Amino acid sequence: MLRWKADEVADLLDASVASVNSALQRARSTMDSRELAAGRPMDDEQRKLLGRYVDAFERYDVEALTALLHEDATMSMPPFRWWLRGREAIRGAWVGGADGPCKGSVFVPVEASGMPAYGQYVPASGGGYKPWALVLFDIRGERIAGICTYLNADRLFPLFNLRLTGESGNSSQF
Repeated sequence: MLRWKADEVADLLDASVASVNSALQRARSTMDSRELAAGRPMDDEQRKLLGRYVDAFERYDVEALTALLHEDATMSMPPFRWWLRGREAIRGAWVGGADGPCKGSVFVPVEASGMPAYGQYVPASGGGYKPWALVLFDIRGERIAGICTYLNADRLFPLFNLRLTGESGNSSQF
């Protein structure tokens, strides 16, 4: 999905390029041997859940965001070794970031690796919005079980036909 080269993955994992290529070959073989569904379309309840998430995030309502998570939800940000588990740990990260660059974000829906995802834009210093992250969601039941955020938006957004610039206003203007 991220189109990383084997040497980039090897460097991240502190492994050899040969071991990365071998693991990739085994993974492809395993996937070919199974009948894996390419992501299931979201149902109405899942769309509503993510709609509530986007609304709460755009308002940066940490309590509303936290209420949407499974008790044991995870949050990660590859390639960083930043990984959180649990509603309260994630809430703490959101509270700590209340004055950070994500406040005032807008989201544009996409699909990545068969999962619901959003391109996240943050306010730019000169007005408008700039690409920030590709955010993937794991939904289980009526809650969000996982949030995985990839920050290299300049590289990823073109792969998902997401604009690299944004106008002032909300996500409907992208």
